[in-house]
Amino acid sequence: MGEADHGNTPASTDGELKRMLDATVALVREVAQREIMPRFLRVSHGQRKDDGSLCSEADLAAQRFLLERLTGIHPSPIIGEEMTEAAQQTLWNDGSDDERGLWCIDPIDGTTNFINGLPVFAVSIAWLLGRQTRLAVTYNPITDEMFYAREGHGAYVNGRRLPLRQVTADIGRAVGGVDFKRIPKPLADQIAVRPPFYSQRNFGSSTLDWCNLAAGRLDLYLHGGQMLWDYAAGNLILREAGGRMCTLAQDDYDADDVWRRPVIAALHPAVFVAWRDWVRRHTRPPGD
Repeated sequence: MGEADHGNTPASTDGELKRMLDATVALVREVAQREIMPRFLRVSHGQRKDDGSLCSEADLAAQRFLLERLTGIHPSPIIGEEMTEAAQQTLWNDGSDDERGLWCIDPIDGTTNFINGLPVFAVSIAWLLGRQTRLAVTYNPITDEMFYAREGHGAYVNGRRLPLRQVTADIGRAVGGVDFKRIPKPLADQIAVRPPFYSQRNFGSSTLDWCNLAAGRLDLYLHGGQMLWDYAAGNLILREAGGRMCTLAQDDYDADDVWRRPVIAALHPAVFVAWRDWVRRHTRPPGD
């Protein structure tokens, strides 16, 4: 798949990860072709879940397909977005330290876009071991862009190494991906009226936001709180592309809440530092 081999892990483990990654890429493409794209522009509504997000018949069909097939790639427990919260909690508590690892799947990220006919959504799969993502795949079936990474070997899209372009070191020239959901109001107000960057975008798919940042299409990123399946694949893809990340409260991104994890991220180190400091400075009301 156009992937360089840096040999950062033992050959036996690394060879198994490469096999798993190749098989996962093929499976993601298959589920998109069989279960997702035939339903695009044909699903007119979705069910409202307890957290307020939408779930469509395409989400459920894709998740069933992945649940049936993923254990054939590696016999790990599987945690998915379209499961009950109780099942998700149990799977994480029981499986996150399991020596078999843990699959984490988002069958369609960007369901609202999908239902409304907006061509920005993705299938995203990560495999974690010891609570760390070791391989990641995120696929945009509209553009046929397959983003993928395995630990220690860089990040790629369709065989091309990420990032795709040299990004700016000047935050004043940066394009930012900002999702205003769940970010503190003082911070949202400052971003709306006095952003430190040049321009802002929000596409409605967290898994693709990570990939667009890793590709250099965005320079920086902010989200007020993502679920595990929103960031499990993307954080590895960004790390392997050379990006940096933290949360609103933690310099160690991995130390924050598993279930509602904010993200401050950037591709260029200088932009990351400037963005992190600016965000944290403006998180609290003036005078606090």
